Amino acid sequence: MEFKDISLEKPRNTSDSLENIGKEKLDSLKKAIEEINELIISREKLSKKIFDEAEKEKRTIDNVLLEVEAKNVASEIDDVREKIAFRQKRVELSELQLNEKISCWKDVALLKKEKRENQRELNEKQGRLNVFGKILEE
Repeated sequence: MEFKDISLEKPRNTSDSLENIGKEKLDSLKKAIEEINELIISREKLSKKIFDEAEKEKRTIDNVLLEVEAKNVASEIDDVREKIAFRQKRVELSELQLNEKISCWKDVALLKKEKRENQRELNEKQGRLNVFGKILEE
């Protein structure tokens, strides 16, 4: 059996290889956090767009109702039915807006929760990597 003197071999830079091992996971977590931030912004924009479009429709309904009332023929059954239908549509749009606000809040809350979990995992992994780096430097 032959013994080899390993003291003459060039020492490997273990901190570099350690950084490479964790770098891929850290990069993945950073990318996931960035994507979540983009999803949050997109969801909030979509919600605002839906809300604004519903507001526009409600204004249109209000204008039609004003025109019907201005005719001063409110006693006719058809005009009453028309006014009721428009008011019902306005209520439905208000409900849609309320539901959209709630849905947006829930979606954003879930995305933020996922972001916090990824951020916590990223911080833990970076902390461990730093500790290993310090240990290897000593």
